Amino acid sequence: MFSSKIPAIVLLASAFTVSAPYATMASAADWTSHYTYQAPQLGASSTHPGYSKIIAKVSPSVVGIVGVPTPEAIAEESGSDDSGDGGYGQDKEGIAFGSGVIIASNGWIVTNAHVIDSMEEGAKVITSEANGQSKTYLVKEIYSDTVSDLALIKINATGLKTASFVSGNQKPEVGEQVIAIGTPLSLSLRNSATSGIISGVNRAVDASYSLLQTDAAINPGNSGGPLVNMDGKVIGINTMKYEALGVDNLGFTIPADTVEYIIDQLYEYGEVRRAYIGVQLQESEDALIGMPTNDAMTVTKVQSAAAKKAGIKEGDVLYSINGKRVHTTVELNELLKAYAPGQTVKLMMQSGGDIVSRTLKLAQAQPEDLIDSSQTEEEASPEQ
Repeated sequence: MFSSKIPAIVLLASAFTVSAPYATMASAADWTSHYTYQAPQLGASSTHPGYSKIIAKVSPSVVGIVGVPTPEAIAEESGSDDSGDGGYGQDKEGIAFGSGVIIASNGWIVTNAHVIDSMEEGAKVITSEANGQSKTYLVKEIYSDTVSDLALIKINATGLKTASFVSGNQKPEVGEQVIAIGTPLSLSLRNSATSGIISGVNRAVDASYSLLQTDAAINPGNSGGPLVNMDGKVIGINTMKYEALGVDNLGFTIPADTVEYIIDQLYEYGEVRRAYIGVQLQESEDALIGMPTNDAMTVTKVQSAAAKKAGIKEGDVLYSINGKRVHTTVELNELLKAYAPGQTVKLMMQSGGDIVSRTLKLAQAQPEDLIDSSQTEEEASPEQ
């Protein structure tokens, strides 16, 4: 599913505790010596007898990622509110960890940006074999995209077991059974599997792109791991969950089509070259609170030279791009995945009371351009 050039809320990873002094954290050479890995006991489920086969098939392509947390990650964890996600995984060695998915047999792995970005240089990847054996590799290359919360990392390895992803036209359905695999709470729990269903699709939850919602248990350390369907194919990369008193089984996953879009570009360019219409937009009040709406978005700031040249002004209203309606920033970002910077599009807008068509050359977005500035901090950060 990925480019042929490749051979073949609450963020949940970088699990660690700061109870141990930073100076006494285990050295890189000692990280894996504290843990004894045991292959998960795979038993058939009375609900779906294929669970054990699916888990056995996918697990060798799921890795643990471990490293020393950055000072920024430690500071963020120290200042976290206990009413939030309940903190990170309680690793007694004070080590950050998360999960990843092998996408190429020569060592390319996809994970969450917040997993690898929270670790100091020298992070390691721990692979798992079907026979229960494991190997440890140093991360050699990192390409991270904070907007999508996806990252591409490389280890020097060959013959790795790769995961199979669903095709772009295979859309997950609400009620579909799924399995999450990852490293919750501790490296000793590596390759734990939980099951559930797809609870919702096209969710706009503190993210620039649409997410899948699932009730499969996703815990700190699961970030970067796969959500798998009953065909044993990855339908997304787990990224976050809500956790608060009275909130249960509310996890979110980056869909496979977004993973493909991001990872292909990271592999090709080392960055994501997003198309951008060059304006900041204000969503309607209904859109901000998640209500279904046909309301259009309003231009609050014109930023690119191309947008100014096209005659777009503050106060203009955006209805559609190349005939496709957009009502929210997430819908806009999803639509622009099909375009590249430099392409020309037609915008249907209202300006000064008139309906007008604007011809616009798309710019290349910077990460800050995709932050929805129309929301206040309170609106963008629901209690979790």
